[in-house]
Amino acid sequence: MVPFSFCAQEIFLVPPPASAPATRGSALYWPREQALLVADLHLEKASFFAQTGQMLPPYDSRETLERLAHAVRQTGARRVFALGDNFHDSAGTQRLDPHSAGMLCALTRVLDWVWITGNHDPHLGHEAGGSQVQEIAVSGITLRHEAKPGCTGAELSGHYHPRLIVHARGRRIARPCVVHGGNRLILPAFGALTGGMDAADPAIVKALQPANEIDALVAAKDQLLRYPLWRAAA
Repeated sequence: MVPFSFCAQEIFLVPPPASAPATRGSALYWPREQALLVADLHLEKASFFAQTGQMLPPYDSRETLERLAHAVRQTGARRVFALGDNFHDSAGTQRLDPHSAGMLCALTRVLDWVWITGNHDPHLGHEAGGSQVQEIAVSGITLRHEAKPGCTGAELSGHYHPRLIVHARGRRIARPCVVHGGNRLILPAFGALTGGMDAADPAIVKALQPANEIDALVAAKDQLLRYPLWRAAA
């Protein structure tokens, strides 16, 4: 885990296990609140596409929940805030296979679990467990699914699935990243079957305005690397 300061709070970037593909997104751990924060799980995405005849490996929910459980054990978190698009659609809770459903039930039973609803899952069934809100303020920081245009308060959100894209030695490398602009953060997508948007995309830069600087944050072993994405003109 790699620490950094955000709005006078110590936050840890929690990379995926070494055994996980490099394309998997990180979580955040907030020690003061003993809280793990994840965004865009998109559980049951494969089963959603299977309904239309597009067959994908049906193990995305299981992998995502196993990595989430690993992050809980690693950090000792007692609370989980899931920042929207938790399921790929609101009916996803009903399609969970027995193993995944059991994992989710166990997690939501032992943890203070808060689902923040997103555009993909505005109404989750009772099968999801935990509690559901559109947004919530915790210790002066608002947690919501999508960054609010023009927001000047402290904010944590998801929605955009940001990825840092760099070109090195003739190779294009894309890795999930946290985007930091002023007193706001956009988390990467945590789900196993989630794509990504270039962290420097104008839509992300616009979403974090007003901000003088916008950076991508990536963990590299025990270091936090910052890549400048946008700077205001002097």
